Amino acid sequence: MSTHQKPIDPELIQLEEVHKDYVCGRRRVQALRGVSLDVRQGSFVVIEGLSGSGKSTLLNLIGCLDYPTRGRVIIAGKDTSAMNDRALSRFRAERLGFIFQDFNLIPMLNAYENVEYPLRLKGEAKAQLRRRTEAALEAVGLIDMADQRPAELSGGQCQRVAIARALVSQPDLIVADEPTANLDSHTGERIVELMRSMVERFGATFIIATHDPMIACHATHRYRLRDGRMVFE
Repeated sequence: MSTHQKPIDPELIQLEEVHKDYVCGRRRVQALRGVSLDVRQGSFVVIEGLSGSGKSTLLNLIGCLDYPTRGRVIIAGKDTSAMNDRALSRFRAERLGFIFQDFNLIPMLNAYENVEYPLRLKGEAKAQLRRRTEAALEAVGLIDMADQRPAELSGGQCQRVAIARALVSQPDLIVADEPTANLDSHTGERIVELMRSMVERFGATFIIATHDPMIACHATHRYRLRDGRMVFE
């Protein structure tokens, strides 16, 4: 994993009048109502809002886990809202990384194997696997704990493994859902500082949905959702 930053793409993410509706029985729920958003590469973006405001829905669309009802979601120049499921899955694997509040590590794999896993899915050569996996673990300060399984690691260490896993494929974008929710405040602060350093070292771009004001303090851009609408930047 090189510390060389990627060339800046002023249009890494573009959301154009995005709507997302869900049908619950006979009732239609409008989760997002005409959200537009532009994000440059190298940004550390925080999405805030109360429960039910549309944060998770917005993250799912940016993370290519769902389709908008109307509008366009453009990531790295690709209109993901026009892709079929197979193309979207391939794009997600090649261009995006994910960090979750419950870490989502595979319990029977050690830290090294968890970080290596996305590269194996992509069919990377063995030498490349080792080089990039070790570099990712080194970047998050866990190379000495590579053989430890998740149950043998603290919550903060598990989240560091998750960050390394998200970075190992050198994605265009990392999507994080409440990454400090299951951590104490001191550990959470260290995780936020680590993610922020990834922006500076690798030109990584983060989109984070959170209730944590500490994360918001580190943001390059802050957005707030209310009832599916963007109410301020």
